[in-house]
Amino acid sequence: MKKVSKAAVIFLGLVTVLNYLPIILTVVYSFNKSKLTSVWEGFSLDWYKMLFNYGDIKKALLNSIILAVLTCMLSLVIGVSAALAMRGKKLIFDDFISGFASLPIMIPEIILGMVFMAIFSYMNLPFGFVTMTIAHSSFCVPYIFLIVRARLMGMDLSLEEAARDLGASEFETFRDVTLPYILPGIASGLLLSFAMSFDDVVISIFTTGPSVNTLAIKIYTKMKTGITPEINALATVILVITVLVIFISEKTRKD
Repeated sequence: MKKVSKAAVIFLGLVTVLNYLPIILTVVYSFNKSKLTSVWEGFSLDWYKMLFNYGDIKKALLNSIILAVLTCMLSLVIGVSAALAMRGKKLIFDDFISGFASLPIMIPEIILGMVFMAIFSYMNLPFGFVTMTIAHSSFCVPYIFLIVRARLMGMDLSLEEAARDLGASEFETFRDVTLPYILPGIASGLLLSFAMSFDDVVISIFTTGPSVNTLAIKIYTKMKTGITPEINALATVILVITVLVIFISEKTRKD
C-alpha cells in the first residue's frame, strides 16, 4: 500500500477544519444564552423558541417552499420534454444546443437577475411569485435537462423496441420502460433544483415584489445588521433537515 505523505494529511486536515469549523460554531452558538455570538454565557433553547414564534420567518419559509415547488414543477416539464425530444437524434448543432442549455448555470446570477428585472419591467409583469418562478426555472431547467439526457443516452433502445413488439403502446412503453429508467435522474434533478431555488438570493432580490419575501432574502436582510442568535438557530434547523434528507436518501439507495 502506498504511504500517504504527512504534508498531504496535514493539508487535508486543514481544509476539513476550514470547511466544517464555521458550521460547528454556528450550531454551538445557536444554543448560546447571550445575544452576542462571540460571548458564551451558557446553554439555552430560547433562540429556538423565539425563532418559531416569528411570524415573518414562518411566512418567508412557506414562500420559499412554494416557490421551490413551483420552480421544480415547471423545470421538470421543460427539462424532461427537451431531453426526450433530443433523444436518439444526432443533430448538426447537437453540441451547441447542449452547451447553450447549460448557459444559465454558467452566467453569473447578478447578470441573470438584472436581465430578468429589465425584461419583466418591459413586459409590465407584476413582480412576485410569477416572475420569481420564471427566473428560478431559467437556471433550474438545465440541471434536470442535462441529468435526464445523460441518463437517456445510456439507455438501451432495444428495451423500448421489445416493449412495442410485445404490443405496448407508446404511452405504455414510456410509463413502464422509459420512465422507471430515467426516474433516478429526474429525482436527482428535482432535488438539486429545489435546493438551488430554495437558497437563491441574488436573482430573487431582482425579481421579487414588495409582498413576497423568501427565507433566503429574509436571512440576507437580517445579516446586514450582524449575525443574530436566531439566525444561528435557523441555520442549525436547516442543516439538520438537510442532513436527515441526505441520510434517508443514502439509506434508501443502499437498500
